[in-house]
Amino acid sequence: MELLAADIKKIQRSIQSSVPLSIKLHSIPHETEIYIEGLLEAFLNELGHENLKDRISYCLREIALNAQKANIKRVYFLERDLDINNKKDYGEGMKHFKDDTSNNIDYYLKQLKQHSYYVKIIFHTKENNFYISVRNNVEITKTEQIRVFDRIARARAFNSVEEAPATLVDDIEGAGLGIIIIVLMLKRIGLDEDSFDLDFLDGETVATITIPFSEVHMEKIDSLIKEITKEVDALPQFPENIVHLQKLISDPDTEISDIARQISTDPSLTADLLKLVNSAQFMLPKKVDNIVEAVKLVGLRTLKNLLYSYGTQKIFFKRFSEIKWLWDHSYRTAFYAYTLAKSFKRKKDILDDAYVGGILHDLGQIIFASIHPQLLDKIKRFCMAKNIPPSMLENLSSGMNHAEVGALIAEKWNFPQQLIQAIRFHHEPNQADAPFRDIVNTVYMANAFANVQEEKLNYEQIDSSALNDFGIKDEEHFTSILTRLSKAFEDNIAKY
Repeated sequence: MELLAADIKKIQRSIQSSVPLSIKLHSIPHETEIYIEGLLEAFLNELGHENLKDRISYCLREIALNAQKANIKRVYFLERDLDINNKKDYGEGMKHFKDDTSNNIDYYLKQLKQHSYYVKIIFHTKENNFYISVRNNVEITKTEQIRVFDRIARARAFNSVEEAPATLVDDIEGAGLGIIIIVLMLKRIGLDEDSFDLDFLDGETVATITIPFSEVHMEKIDSLIKEITKEVDALPQFPENIVHLQKLISDPDTEISDIARQISTDPSLTADLLKLVNSAQFMLPKKVDNIVEAVKLVGLRTLKNLLYSYGTQKIFFKRFSEIKWLWDHSYRTAFYAYTLAKSFKRKKDILDDAYVGGILHDLGQIIFASIHPQLLDKIKRFCMAKNIPPSMLENLSSGMNHAEVGALIAEKWNFPQQLIQAIRFHHEPNQADAPFRDIVNTVYMANAFANVQEEKLNYEQIDSSALNDFGIKDEEHFTSILTRLSKAFEDNIAKY
């Protein structure tokens, strides 16, 4: 099983968007081992850590095969009517486990599928770390866990395999040396035993290796982001009439009629406001065409939010047709975010923020799509001077780092903190500050729904805590919600 161009694209998308890439197997034949090793190598190449390939490959292979062996052990014990959690039964079963299964391995590999046992391997770049997790759907026993942590604790004292005494190898379990080598391999690349973790979560035993990104790599990304935002400083401030309107809305002494009069001086803004107030969002019994009445119905908070999205679009209007796909995605995300906030969160105070956060979440991508070619050339020359790979600039434009660029521009334009956080953390909702977690989670989930619909994401790649926040139990539940959201959006488009 060789890696295809499609595999490489999936890996690049996984890194760029900080979404996990997983492979689920009932058994791991040799050709699959080679394929998994290829996935790992491709990830490390993209991350600039290709020198770690041999050592991390060994660790991954050892952990994955140990997970498969744990599954086989459950089949073996079930067939002999032995309780794996009973100390006496465990000792009895392990007497012949190694020889019996080794001599009839093909049979046991087939039985794994029959019993629905699996091994899931997950690669995930997140929070400046590269995580490799191996999950299998059996609970590690206390005996097994004690043996593993005993080997890890003892391995601390050694710097090479040769130093490890033979007494550390467990003849009964047929294991021990592999875990020792994993710890020593991690030591050799500058990581301690804390980089290897073993836990039991949601019905799965989870073994995880954590590899921090190189500081040099992150320094280059940070310097590139700073250079881009410095150059993008040349972007104009918000249109003067929008800034004036924002000041009017913030002034408690301003009359509604003053605000309506200022809006009416901008035909495009007037049309947007009337379109909004007559949309399904407000469900009014009759059409409204009076500006004063529209402002009253929409409310000052909603109007102020409308100005952020309107002003942003006005700045980039000349490139609007060229990046129509991005605006289409943003409007879909906004509609989904508003609906999720209304139907799931049931908090009126985040409805407007959710909608505008959905429109503006990809502000960073809009910036990149709208950068003038001469400015882009200047940034590329900066990359060459600083020895920054061209791929890093491409990753910034479409990957998770575009969120940081967008947030910095939002700060430049004095957006409110809830919108800045929605933009900055729409790929990493758990990083948002607690007061803004509701709005960020809502925009994150709306974006996830849109990306799944656009086949840029699959269900298993969605943050589990965000799914739990919306009470989404499984993929079937997720799909049913997406179907309803999509139909409501299309109905709204057809109507308005």
